[in-house]
Amino acid sequence: MKIDVSKEIQFRTARSGGKGGQNVNKVETMVEGYFYISGSSFLTEEEKGLITRKLANKVNSEGFLQVKSQVHRSQLENKAEVVKKLNALIEQALKKVKKRIPTKISKASKEKRLESKKKQSLHKQNRKKPSHKDY
Repeated sequence: MKIDVSKEIQFRTARSGGKGGQNVNKVETMVEGYFYISGSSFLTEEEKGLITRKLANKVNSEGFLQVKSQVHRSQLENKAEVVKKLNALIEQALKKVKKRIPTKISKASKEKRLESKKKQSLHKQNRKKPSHKDY
């Protein structure tokens, strides 16, 4: 399932630190993307609840999923990075987790484990100094 939320993202820019020399001081290259989960038109109510629960640490008090990027020198590249991150986050949150089915331990593996324990025990017993009862 490929998700594209680029049409529903609100962008905000600011000056970012890092590389860029004098460019850093005058160009707003850092981009923050805000995705309003409950106002989304292509998500169902169930999906909205799931995203809100799973991404609770990235959702602010107003209900916006917030992501920022300042790795690139240009605003356009950072904007593309924000869209990519948001799409990946939402896709990951909507992925269904397979329930683990516990399996029974086989008889052969039980016997193998007990055999290795006996062997280890014998190894350790052979390391001991003989006591006077052994004579």
